[in-house]
Amino acid sequence: MANAGKTTIFNCMSSAKAETTIYAFSSSKSNVSVINVPDPRLDELAKLHPVEKVIQVTVEIVDIPGLTKGSNKGEGVGNKFLADIRNSDALIHVLRCFDDEKLPHIDGSVDPVRDIETIDFELQLKDLESVNKKIQQVEKAAKSGDKDSARGMEVLKKVRAHLDSFKNVRNLKIDGADKKYIDDLFLLTAKPVMYVCNVNDGDAVKGNKYVDQVNEDLKEKDTVIIFVAGQLEAEISEFEDEDDRAEFLKEAGLSEPGVNRLIRSAYSLLDLVSFFTMNKNEIRAWTIKNGTTAQQAAGVIHSDMERGFIRAEVMKYVDFRSLGSEHACREKGKLAVEGKNYIVTDGDILHIRFNV
Repeated sequence: MANAGKTTIFNCMSSAKAETTIYAFSSSKSNVSVINVPDPRLDELAKLHPVEKVIQVTVEIVDIPGLTKGSNKGEGVGNKFLADIRNSDALIHVLRCFDDEKLPHIDGSVDPVRDIETIDFELQLKDLESVNKKIQQVEKAAKSGDKDSARGMEVLKKVRAHLDSFKNVRNLKIDGADKKYIDDLFLLTAKPVMYVCNVNDGDAVKGNKYVDQVNEDLKEKDTVIIFVAGQLEAEISEFEDEDDRAEFLKEAGLSEPGVNRLIRSAYSLLDLVSFFTMNKNEIRAWTIKNGTTAQQAAGVIHSDMERGFIRAEVMKYVDFRSLGSEHACREKGKLAVEGKNYIVTDGDILHIRFNV
């Protein structure tokens, strides 16, 4: 929703400093930034294996201008920005969970549960529009006896009934083979979602009644809920000196900036994991989907590595950290030689052997 502190949090996550105002719908475009995913494991590896460069993985975050009731019909910023949501892989729904008389809520009162329902409803209506259009396209072929189209109609009508009941598609069970009938629609409510409760500074550690309301409302949903203090995070992001930042965090009762947790949670929401490579010059984290094989992971580094893959030498991060070196891992039998079908897990340290 507008005036939830969304752009303030976006600025804390990114190096892009998008304009923030107290006026709803003052922004005419989405803000985009490629941000590093904080991973403390990289710092630990660099202590044991000093290098010139440490390279983190990245994700692209898009800050959509605030929506409101009627956005599906063009109210507020309207349809223009619903397209930006359609092109995303997951949603971070920022909820206003703070009181501020100087920043009035667009609906007159602070109620994050109502705001969830408002945004869900707007996205559901947009999805309903997309599903109805496709039903019209498929209907003729289905009536002519085409079996694939007939099955597509069944799936589409099932999705339509679900949306008509004010439910999100992500909560509808659809068999893997049937997903092809809706994949091309990029349905907004089918995307995984996490909720970020934006609280006042004083609630940064324990949350508040609004966060409790959100937790209660979503307790039966399989979703991620975190809370951060947007204004406090903005102050933290201004510190360039690490010692000053650490002292400020300590005084606020925090061990790290809340947006670090947010970014890692978003990365996990996308079902992504990281593996590491190390040489004398750099330590680097690489992004792969959960369930990726060693040969596929090699292709993320370079296509030649995937094509000429021979084997992967694998160390677990926990073993490397406890033993202190590759040599020690070899000595203790903690360096495994794996083939192309080995499933890479989060935190694996890989050395790829290949020949082309």
